[in-house]
Amino acid sequence: MKTRLARFGLLFSLFITPLTQAAWYEVSASSPILESEQAARVRALEAATFDAMQFSGADVGSLQQIKRFLTSVKPGYQFNGSEVREILILEEGTQGGNYVVNVRVDIYPSANACHKTQYKKGMVMTRFPIVSPQQAALGGIYQFGDDFSVLLSREVTQHGQSFVGRGIANVDVSPNAPQAVAMLAEDKDAQFVVTGAITDLSATTDSGSFGRSQDNRQLAVNVQAMDAESGEVIFQRRYRDVAKWPFERHSQVDTQTARFWQSPYGQMARRMSRNILLDLESALSCRASKPKIVALKDNIAQINVGRINGVKQGDQLQLWHLASFTDDLGIVRTQRRKSGMTLTVARVYESSAEAVIQPDSLIGSIQIGDIVTKGVN
Repeated sequence: MKTRLARFGLLFSLFITPLTQAAWYEVSASSPILESEQAARVRALEAATFDAMQFSGADVGSLQQIKRFLTSVKPGYQFNGSEVREILILEEGTQGGNYVVNVRVDIYPSANACHKTQYKKGMVMTRFPIVSPQQAALGGIYQFGDDFSVLLSREVTQHGQSFVGRGIANVDVSPNAPQAVAMLAEDKDAQFVVTGAITDLSATTDSGSFGRSQDNRQLAVNVQAMDAESGEVIFQRRYRDVAKWPFERHSQVDTQTARFWQSPYGQMARRMSRNILLDLESALSCRASKPKIVALKDNIAQINVGRINGVKQGDQLQLWHLASFTDDLGIVRTQRRKSGMTLTVARVYESSAEAVIQPDSLIGSIQIGDIVTKGVN
């Protein structure tokens, strides 16, 4: 069977072998030539592979493991132990200031990937402040921290396989205040809270030929993700890159315009946001999804996940009771106990669902805040 699919302007040729569930995708992608053709080639290959993986349902977080191999200029690439088995270059070259590739990607998606066996987990962002505002004076980009937060939030919403974006909160939280983290997460129905900061926007000037000079500008971002329940930091990483700053030194740059985001610096910031998403997918996709019971009426339980999380009518859920105990040091600790109850999803809404509780005799033991998991173990 062969199907051609148009998606976001890219042409996919899909071939599926029923016995092996192997598939290949023919994808075209391009990247602007900024610092070199080699760098643009790598970015185009990454973009093509990402689109093929996302369309096929493969784990996009695993792209981080194979990206480093794409820096070698070869007619094709083969991988072991990855859902992506082969990338074959069909055509490549420059066109109108862009490097264009047409590749065939062989993918063997795993049916047991975490983003397929669990419901999507809620993720809320906070705004990224600029640590040294004076560094934003060039171009007057004092709002860039907010704009980068929006960029990353949009990346999660549009391309996240394991997450549902819960927007951007106008509050500051930190691991030093776990109660504030928990309150924000509860308010936004999120399992993870992502915070960050812009730590470097400095610029340097390089002298070019014929007396011309070129401004290059840094972008360094610290990102951390916290577990909503405990406030514990479960992901932390620093990102740094540099790109050409093409704007006049005394001009005021609007960081919400297409002109900015299509510039070399804007393109670099967009790549960084994609890399942050891929790292979050790689680090957090296999953490257990924890939908909660938020309301009870007769033998019907309402849970705080729905269609956007991947809930389907007929899903079987296992109930876990929330309990606590005091250890030998006098510290109150939380624990969960698996119950003998099964919940069957009967009605699904956009961000919530209703499930029928069985058996009826155990309904009285359910409490608001108890957790359900997909599938009966």
